[in-house]
Amino acid sequence: MKKSVLSVALLVTPMMSNAAGFALIEQSGSGMGNAYAGASAIAEDASTIYFNPAGMTYIEGTQVVGALHLIKPSGEFNNEGSLPGATIPLGNRPLGGEGGDIGDLAFVPNFYYKRDISEAVKFGLGVGAPFGLKTEYSKDWIGRFQGIKSELKTVNINPALAFKVNDQLSLGFGVSAMWIQAELTSAINLGAQESSLKIKGDDWGFGYNLGAIYQITKDTRLGLAFRSKVDQKLRGDSKSPFTTFDANPNLRLNGDLTAETTLPETLSLSSFTHLNQDWDLLGDVTWTRWSRFRELRILRENGSTLGLTPENWNNTMRYSVALNYKYSDTLKLRGGLAYDEEAIDDEFRTVRIPGNDRKWLTFGTGWQATPSTQLDIGYAHLFVSDTKIDDNQTTATFGVPGRGRVRGYYDASVDIVSMQVTHNFSFFSAPLYLEDSIKHRFALPIRLSYKQTC
Repeated sequence: MKKSVLSVALLVTPMMSNAAGFALIEQSGSGMGNAYAGASAIAEDASTIYFNPAGMTYIEGTQVVGALHLIKPSGEFNNEGSLPGATIPLGNRPLGGEGGDIGDLAFVPNFYYKRDISEAVKFGLGVGAPFGLKTEYSKDWIGRFQGIKSELKTVNINPALAFKVNDQLSLGFGVSAMWIQAELTSAINLGAQESSLKIKGDDWGFGYNLGAIYQITKDTRLGLAFRSKVDQKLRGDSKSPFTTFDANPNLRLNGDLTAETTLPETLSLSSFTHLNQDWDLLGDVTWTRWSRFRELRILRENGSTLGLTPENWNNTMRYSVALNYKYSDTLKLRGGLAYDEEAIDDEFRTVRIPGNDRKWLTFGTGWQATPSTQLDIGYAHLFVSDTKIDDNQTTATFGVPGRGRVRGYYDASVDIVSMQVTHNFSFFSAPLYLEDSIKHRFALPIRLSYKQTC
């Protein structure tokens, strides 16, 4: 199992996060063009497994969805009076560069499979990366003692069931097994010299998701969806070429470690309205409980603290609205807007996650290439507010001299291109009946088909 998950993780190149905190909303290629407005109500394809599993009742037959998101963040720090650690012999003056562009081209895949168990019961499986992050500065930058590389990867495996209660109400639920891996690097201020530190750990955690869709009229429906928190206790190790402290178990830089974190729950309310034969209106409001992230504490094997960073994040809201236009029987045009609040107050912002509020502008198309295959493409540009930082860590902590003061602001933006293929199969579409020698009819417990709809 671990090898297969790691092979999937190789495809998940994390980036400066594109939603609040380090969440990744890029769980559908078709939804990108709508800025993910209406994601819990539209039930357009099997990606609804992630956003609202109840939506599977709106999809007929067996369907496979594969999507890939190409994400190019850009973020540059601009120095406004940063200081090195107070013990550095060169004195209290800026030391090092501004770190360069901390964003790299990233790839995030999604995969979904959905099939019918009966007319009213549907099964689905989703695989994706709901959280991810990477920031990386040049090794000699001003804030190297506070952080150089920060990387987080996740892989989420999400089987789900949906039930059509009646013509108005559908319900769904799923379970999640989520693998997480984190890696942090930094320089170490030793006064007369410098060294380096690398921390890495991983873990499995488990959660669930619930959803309901209510068809108010034949043209309007509401979706309500909840994803639970996932508690993670990462286990790994720290490595440093500086071994002088290793004889002291409370100061050592090399050895096993643990770090606990909680990936937050979300609650979404979405609407979908078919205005007329050509136009659809979509909306969404999503709440995320980022207030669970109070601190980042890394513990040595004996329980002593290797590193502690106060975080004190806030809960966030995301608002989005979109329109779909049916240009022809085979071509749909999409456009959307979103406003995504950041979880981080200026006073608690760190160099590892220098996030801020984001405004989304998105466009997309859906092309019905054949009766069974649809191709979707979407584009988003994220306007990120100028991000101030004043992170003062000049005081020595846990036996290590001060990390200095990083003071300035970030210029940042993000561009995303999403591509998706959706294919509907006739395999397993109808039960095969046989008659035995005494003319009794049996329905086989599996379903078979001899041809594929094209």
